[in-house]
Amino acid sequence: MANNKFHGLGIALITPFCTDGSIDFAALDRLVEYQIKGGADFLCIMGTTAETPTLSAEEKKKLKQHLVERVAGRVPLLMGCGGNNTAAVVNDLQTSDLSGIDGILSVCPYYNKPSQEGLYQHFAAIAQASPVPVVLYNVPGRTGVNMTAETTLRLAREFDNIVAIKEASGNITQMDDIIKNKPANFDVISGDDGITFPLITLGAVGVISVIGNALPSEFSRMVRLALKGEYNTSLNIHHKFTELFKLLFVDGNPAGVKAMLHEMGMIENVLRLPLVPTRLTTMERISSIVKELGY
Repeated sequence: MANNKFHGLGIALITPFCTDGSIDFAALDRLVEYQIKGGADFLCIMGTTAETPTLSAEEKKKLKQHLVERVAGRVPLLMGCGGNNTAAVVNDLQTSDLSGIDGILSVCPYYNKPSQEGLYQHFAAIAQASPVPVVLYNVPGRTGVNMTAETTLRLAREFDNIVAIKEASGNITQMDDIIKNKPANFDVISGDDGITFPLITLGAVGVISVIGNALPSEFSRMVRLALKGEYNTSLNIHHKFTELFKLLFVDGNPAGVKAMLHEMGMIENVLRLPLVPTRLTTMERISSIVKELGY
């Protein structure tokens, strides 16, 4: 893991909004402090959970600068930087100010449905252009294309600055294949809270977590225990979260975790269209779980 700073509990950081829809920087600061104090090992900023497609270029710039200053090097920052136009992503990497950013998370191109060779060439171009380490992100449920273990391993072997993959394919066999055959300087990170425990037992090094926004200390404890091989205690914590894993995603992400953070008194329950808050029935169940947890 010497080459990869992104292990343990990573938080897929939400973007809190005020009731007028603008970014709520005060709430963001509270969240960052809460997560670092709760044991987060790194923050993943401007990813899917941050509602990044609904942020303007100016907002993204402000958000990045604000988070770099707020975190002040206390934990590594992994920043979303991907798209389905390879030339545009490469241009972003060559022209953006990445000071204070420890690596980029780059999603498989969505909508275009490239072939495996297309995926390889896309990430090869990104690796060659990036001044910081690259974490691949495979999430076929959102992109419409799955990057196979063979393509992932080809990239891992050929580019030293491709340090890890956030795997959210849901295919344990595929993930295990990557873990088994990967080079020593490449890691697998869970992209799905619900399978983080089993994936760590197979050799993954951590998670980029949605639930960690709300429960960093509990979830980081589970991750740390699993990484230390203390599987029984870790499994008990994993099982406590089973219902919550489902609830947080039943009405889409980040609607579920924003509802939970709202119930905990940390943010306004505001999302930007086309996303909307959770249904009332989901909200009521989340509310009762928050009370059971003592928040």
